[in-house]
Amino acid sequence: MLHGKAECARLKSAVPSPNSSMFARRTLYRAVAQPSPLGAAPSNARNMATLREIELRLKSVRNIQKITNSMKVVASTKLAKAQRAMQAGKQYGIANAEVFAHTASDKPSANRLFVVISSDKGLCGGIHSSVTKATRKALNNAEDSPLATTSSEASAPVDPDSPVMVIGDKSKAQLMRSVGDNLRLTFNQIGRDIPTFSDAAGVADLIVKSGVKYDSIVIVYNKFVSAISYEAAAMEIKGEEALKESNAFKTYENEDDVTKDLAEFSLANALFAALTESHACEQSSRRNAMDNASKNAGEMIGTLQMQYNRGRQAAITNELVDIITGASAL
Repeated sequence: MLHGKAECARLKSAVPSPNSSMFARRTLYRAVAQPSPLGAAPSNARNMATLREIELRLKSVRNIQKITNSMKVVASTKLAKAQRAMQAGKQYGIANAEVFAHTASDKPSANRLFVVISSDKGLCGGIHSSVTKATRKALNNAEDSPLATTSSEASAPVDPDSPVMVIGDKSKAQLMRSVGDNLRLTFNQIGRDIPTFSDAAGVADLIVKSGVKYDSIVIVYNKFVSAISYEAAAMEIKGEEALKESNAFKTYENEDDVTKDLAEFSLANALFAALTESHACEQSSRRNAMDNASKNAGEMIGTLQMQYNRGRQAAITNELVDIITGASAL
């Protein structure tokens, strides 16, 4: 009899009572709903931080796209003005070329002075590196040098130590690293807007008064091919001594002062034509660069937006899973 009572008591203790079952459910709910300890990050904290970073980056890229679009519109407006100025400046270059076409020198030019034309502004593609590479090739007597195809004295090699003058701070910084010892004079703040003949005349006057000895001046500039392309070119201008030694020029019986003034005026004409053409190339290249930058920003915005949407959807799914798990435990 005692054995039967003990067995019954053991069976009753093995069966959970309603109060104990309710207590267990409350304990499990508190364990699920209990907040994280102080200093511990929630389970989706990393995902939330990533979404915040993506959101900030999206905002940054959108702002950059607005800037590049504005710069593209401004460059397009300036390009139309620069092309009109280039057409007017080319007339100076054509007249200059006709003069020197009939005054070929009887001896090759031994001393050449290189004048490199660039600008002070950036964000315009490879405009500056184009003339810089062309100048280095000319000094190294490379076969693909622009001077090799335009010079009439192909038999006269270029001295690697030839003096160099640079218009614009961008090409100056590039040439300082490679041919810094050749630099004699640099110019800046020229061509900030459309170049004028006064700018070219001022540069020509400083070149003549610099005291650098030369027989001819080689102007390295960017030649305008179309609205989307350009190429480095070289233009060679005879100096005063080369004009005096030309048999074809001697037939005019000019005085020394006239010859000197003609050489300086011809240099100013050539510089003006090269400055206007280089300015048109710069505006065209800047417009194309800003157009490409805007397209790249649009592609980046699409990629980041998709990444942000996926991360946000994953965060929402994780939160729903936590809510469902807590509800099912009740």
